[in-house]
Amino acid sequence: MAANWYPIVDKDKCVKCYQCVNFCSHGVYAIGEDAYPDVVNPGNCVEFCRGCSKICDNEAISYFGDRRK
Repeated sequence: MAANWYPIVDKDKCVKCYQCVNFCSHGVYAIGEDAYPDVVNPGNCVEFCRGCSKICDNEAISYFGDRRK
């Protein structure tokens, strides 16, 4: 798992579809009190996985530690 790599949800782009929450089997996400996906376990994210951003139709997920822009 990655200490220097985790997803960041852009709430301006997120439509609360929860594809990222449902996709991630590592427990990185939870649904927050504001109904947006929250990154609650960033250390569980698999470094360079990018799976949740690939399934996000609204391109609302970027990554801390991502040098590729």
